Amino acid sequence: MIEFLFLDLDDTILDFHKAERIAISKTIRDFGVEPTEEILTLYHKINKWHWEQLELGNLTRAEVLENRFAVLFRELGREVDATLCARTYEKNLSIGHYFLPGAEEAVNSLHKKYRLFLASNGTAVVQKGRMTSANLYRFFEKVFVSQEIGFNKPSKAYFDACFAQIPDFDPKKAIMVGDSLSSDIKGGINAGIKTVWVNPDHKESGDIKPDYEIEALSQLEALLEKL
Repeated sequence: MIEFLFLDLDDTILDFHKAERIAISKTIRDFGVEPTEEILTLYHKINKWHWEQLELGNLTRAEVLENRFAVLFRELGREVDATLCARTYEKNLSIGHYFLPGAEEAVNSLHKKYRLFLASNGTAVVQKGRMTSANLYRFFEKVFVSQEIGFNKPSKAYFDACFAQIPDFDPKKAIMVGDSLSSDIKGGINAGIKTVWVNPDHKESGDIKPDYEIEALSQLEALLEKL
């Protein structure tokens, strides 16, 4: 019987790719570069590599947030203030929200039956802005953002810190739900709790094996009722 439900935010509840595309386009335009498809693809590649290095413990969060822009503009042959660029991007990203289809209704229904906790690797100011805009705080008992926790998913230390703040927590009754194999699913495995992979594109899981798999958050409640 599942009681404690940990949900990722980006690309599990909210459409991060859409928000990111809008925010990065506005940001690089503010710094004098027209956001062509080629440039947006380049940024996505650079950004993905930096976050993967954070998960592996090879980069700090501050290095990720600034270096990705330094690398991007260096590739474009431009010099910018990477710190200012990062702050501008965070401001743009923290404004507004875009729910994935059926996600708001799913969270609303789930919180009536389970103890919900948000587990995110995002930047605190950005996630707070988006969650406030989406009116999501009302659904969650606690919100755990890695920048505030002091550890990042998928580290066991991140989840241990979360578990320590939950009264009467029982890992046998907990499950981690998210779209990222390297962050959410590996993190749940490291923490010793069950995992559900949100996999709309039917990708192969490789060496990281989730306990369960769904296409969208809207399918989660039906799955949990069977456990």
